[in-house]
Amino acid sequence: MASVQNVGIKAGIPQRPSTSGSLPGATSLGTTQALVSVEASLEQALGKSQALTVTYVGANGRRLTEVNEILPGSINPNFSALLFIQNGLTSNYESLQVQLQRRLSKGLTALSSYTWSHSIDYGSLNAAFPAVRGNSDFDVRHNLSAALSYDIPNHFKSRFAQAVLGHWGLDDRFTVRSAFPVSLNGPTFNDPATGGHDTAGLDLVSGQPIYLFGPQYPGGRAINPAAFAPPAGCSEFSCPKATAGNAPRNLVRGFGAWQMDFALRREFPIHERLKLQFRAEAFNIFNHPNFGLIDPAHYSSTFGRATGTLAQSLGILSPLYQAGGPRSMQFALRLVF
Repeated sequence: MASVQNVGIKAGIPQRPSTSGSLPGATSLGTTQALVSVEASLEQALGKSQALTVTYVGANGRRLTEVNEILPGSINPNFSALLFIQNGLTSNYESLQVQLQRRLSKGLTALSSYTWSHSIDYGSLNAAFPAVRGNSDFDVRHNLSAALSYDIPNHFKSRFAQAVLGHWGLDDRFTVRSAFPVSLNGPTFNDPATGGHDTAGLDLVSGQPIYLFGPQYPGGRAINPAAFAPPAGCSEFSCPKATAGNAPRNLVRGFGAWQMDFALRREFPIHERLKLQFRAEAFNIFNHPNFGLIDPAHYSSTFGRATGTLAQSLGILSPLYQAGGPRSMQFALRLVF
């Protein structure tokens, strides 16, 4: 669901310590926000064990809060920061969701879900674009996930075959999504009105393809540097004044991602409701490379190219344990009761 809270925080500017307060005569501003959501579903049984559900979900945010921060320390040292709070921003989210579910029947249970969605807002979490309406930073148009669990039939006449081949099962999970938007960065500028140091936008260059394709690029694709240029009057590194450029916010996209995980299991009955389960699990079983962050700085020599895999871009944990990491395997024993 789309939601917006724009905070124009200027990074990298020293702040003078001071107490907080309000100006004499200032009045508080109401922050009443409105969210209108609509959901409609249609469900249809397919045989005795399957069900298909189609759902429309929409949400419209109105009178959302916009917070802009001004750092006037270079102009008036008596103030470390000024906050301007107002209502009036909007957001829109629409999606079509399709789900196919199979209840446990003949040893097989499955669930698959597909979502098409489009989210639009002002700035998302990108403080460099505090009031620009466009695709949300988290706008992913297509998302598919599917999972199944299957108990292999163990109706064997031979006790030996039953002991060796019985009680096996497999689990599988597949996920795929389209790409996240990429917010491109142009030259920097100093805003004398706010004391902030910000990143300008870029201009589109007509007649140039937005993407380049070839084996020399990570993932076989890159954003074309020649398709963008600094705004008029700007150098590659700086602008004399604040300017947004004419390239729409979040125009370009990074890489999509897909991964399949697979598990083979064997259960050893111990008592009526007690059993020992052995699992051999493989993550990203096809070892498919998923690329992560795109270099957004136009002045950089690697502009528009993936600078790492998806697992490396997520950080925190080891890439082996992240979505999009290299193929890894583990073995486990579980006591089920």
